[in-house]
Order: sequence, then C-alpha cells, then structure tokens
Amino acid sequence: MTTKAYDLIVIGAGPGGYVAAIRAAQLGMSVACIDANADLGGTCLRVGCIPSKVMLESSERYHETRTGLAEHGVIVSDVTLDLDAMHRRRETVVKTLAGGVAMLFKQNKVTRIEGWGRLEGPNRVVVKTAEGEQTLQTQRVLIATGSVPAAIPSVPVNHDRLCTSDDALSFPAVPDHLVVIGAGYIGLEMGSVWARLGSHVTVLEALENILPGMDLELAKAAQKLFERQGMKFQLGARVQQASQSGERCQVQCETGQPIDCDRVLLAVGRVANTDKIGLESVGLTADRRGELPVNERFETPAAGVYAIGDCIRGPKLAHKASHEAVACVEQMAGGQGHVNYDAIPGVCYTHPELAMVGRTEEQLQQDGVEYRKAKFPFQASGRARSLGDTSGMVKVLADAQTDRILGVHILGPRAGDLIAEAVAAIEFGASAEDLAHVCHAHPTLAESLGEAAMGIAGHAIHMANAKKS
Repeated sequence: MTTKAYDLIVIGAGPGGYVAAIRAAQLGMSVACIDANADLGGTCLRVGCIPSKVMLESSERYHETRTGLAEHGVIVSDVTLDLDAMHRRRETVVKTLAGGVAMLFKQNKVTRIEGWGRLEGPNRVVVKTAEGEQTLQTQRVLIATGSVPAAIPSVPVNHDRLCTSDDALSFPAVPDHLVVIGAGYIGLEMGSVWARLGSHVTVLEALENILPGMDLELAKAAQKLFERQGMKFQLGARVQQASQSGERCQVQCETGQPIDCDRVLLAVGRVANTDKIGLESVGLTADRRGELPVNERFETPAAGVYAIGDCIRGPKLAHKASHEAVACVEQMAGGQGHVNYDAIPGVCYTHPELAMVGRTEEQLQQDGVEYRKAKFPFQASGRARSLGDTSGMVKVLADAQTDRILGVHILGPRAGDLIAEAVAAIEFGASAEDLAHVCHAHPTLAESLGEAAMGIAGHAIHMANAKKS
C-alpha cells in the first residue's frame, strides 16, 4: 500500500470529473483523477452522448440517402446498410476523443489513476487497481461519478435482449421490432436510430405525453412527426412485465395485449452512481435517487467533500456537469464560479431536433407568471426551404411586464445549435426586443429566432397576420 497527497482528488472522469481535474490543475492545484474505465470520458463519451450522436448522424445519412435525396436531384439506387462499418466508425470516434482527454491530462499534469475509488474517512481515498490498493491523502475530494440507467422491477435487464441504452448502441443486427420503454430524450434518440435503420419501433410511455418536462405544444408536434416516420406510441402505458424467451421478448402493460418483439430497451431515466464509494465513512447519505445534498459552492455536509453533475439535483446533462465542474473548482481556488440554472439548455437529437432553455408555458402558468409568446414556423424560413427541412417552429416566451426572455423552445432543423443564442440571451438578461434587434445573417435558420422575438411585439416580418405599428 502506498500513500500520496494531492490538493484535489476527483472521483470520476466523465464530463464533470475530467473538466474539474483539468481546470483545477490550470489553477495550480495538484490533482488526481480516478476512474475505473480504461477510456476516459465517462458514460457521456464512452456509451452516452458521443456514441449515440454518431449513430444518430450515421443512421440519418442512411435514411436520407434512401428516402430524401431524390427531391434534390440526387438519384441513388441499391443502397445497402453496413452495420459493422457504422459500429466501427462509432468506436473510432469514441477512442479518438478518449485519447484526447488522456492527452489533456498529460499536458495539464493531472495524475490519472485507473481503478475504483472510495472515500475512507476525512481526507482519504482508497483506490482498488489491478496492482492492488493504494491510499491517497487530499485536502478536498470531488465526487463526479455520474449516473447509471434507472431500473424498474418489471423489466429484469439482462443486457442480452432486455437492454439499457448502453447496450442499444451496439446491437449486432437491426431488430425487426424494438420496444422502447420511456419516451424521454434517450428513448426517442435510440428509437430513432433503429427506426431509420429498418426496425419497427414501439414506444411505451407511462405518462400522457412524450418528452416530460419539455414544452407540451412542441412535444405534441414532435410526436406527430415521429409517427410519420413510422414510430408508434402508446401513452399512459405502464409496463407490468417484460420477459425474454430465446431470441424473442414479450412486454405486457397494465392494459392491452402483450407485445411480442426482438428486443426491449429500458430508457426511463438515470440515477446517480454514488453506491459503493464510501459515503458512510464521512457521514454522507444519498437520497433515494442516489443524489447528494450540496450548497451553492457544491460542498456536501462532509467537510472537504464536494459533488457535481449527475450526483446532485438537476437534469442529468453532460454540459451541466462540465459547467458545475468549472464553477466548483474556481470557487475552491477563491474565484467566483457561477451556474445560472435558468440558462441550462436541453436538446433531444432526433430528427427534427428539439431544444429548450428556460421555462415552459406550463411552468409559467403553474407559477402564475404573466407572459407573452410568439412563434415562427420553419415553413416561412428561406434557409429551411433550401434544406428541404421545414418541420417545426421557434417559440419565444417573454415576461409580460419587463419583456425579459423567460424561455425559448425550438422544434426543427439544427435546433441544438440554434439554442445557443437563446442561452446567451437568457444568461445576460436580454429582452425579446434585444434579441429582435440582433442582425441575423441571411439566409440562416437563426433568422427564425429573431423573427419569433420580433413577434412578441407583433412585428414579425416574414409571417402573415403580424401586427402593424
């Protein structure tokens, strides 16, 4: 057993952990980052955000080649799918980016330790590695262990044909019929991948609408578009049992007939991965979702122990974790790190994409906030017309008294990129008028955001029935 000392030990090398380690090192701290996986980057890079977007992009290109190029005058015949090549590309992208994180660790002199880290009393971390255990001393510990797929008793996941999103990235063949349990971001994204590649996809959702927490108007519009793409939805469908027999699966909801399928994907959210990391040794107790309590400085009740990302309350998003990571270590170093939780965007990378920041209409109504809204359809966008992708809209919500932007919701092409301007607007307290006065290049999709902002005052130019003044 060896003992080493650091200013900061980070447990977890995902988008929260590795960003925290690098920023702390930049600020002059001696830092060690512990992760049990050979590849750095955490769930996000290895089996989450990045590989899923690779599969979404590749599957969309395949689908467009088969069904969407003819209107552009591009005639392609005998299009075939090489799923193995698609998987190889996914693996290459992941390996390249994981190697990039390792290179950044070296450049910033972050000590990388491969093994399972656990707290062992104040200021001590024990790491179980392939070579044995080592004990580390530290002034501070940052818990950034991320999250794991949530489980439900009625679906006994076996990582064969009863799967989680981790497994759904690498199916060896396109399922004939895939049942997805959960209509959130993960379920819809992975369902979209396999639907484009040829699967019959049935989505079961216990609630009465898809994409819980997203603007209801846009969620309902998105569902209609997904249905046109061939995905089937059963809402208010609580799964009573799922089972596997040989190469077939069966799913039974509380009502209706059993559904026979090839594979079942359980995608009902994620829970914090804080089990078995020695919380009890410092007097910490996680809640039922594994989340830890922290103050505005990301300090837990245990002295010298901090937590960020999926390990604390809030949406389980990689960029939230990274943002909190920087704020946390800058405050450790005496700086003024800050996270504005009203300006954390969310994106669902289906086609079309959905993106949001700020509050929804439903939240404003529930809180009794007076607001004005305006929408601009992509059908009126010259750029969307040239892309041949006119589904969806931009919706802007603004305070009825101050005109300050309260929320922006986008369903349409490249919504995940467009939302960045809205995030900046909310971060800096912009009004709808401020956003309307921004000069947007023409022709771009971003003009639609400007038009929607102009619509708050009834002055949208490229939309019929706009007010005159």
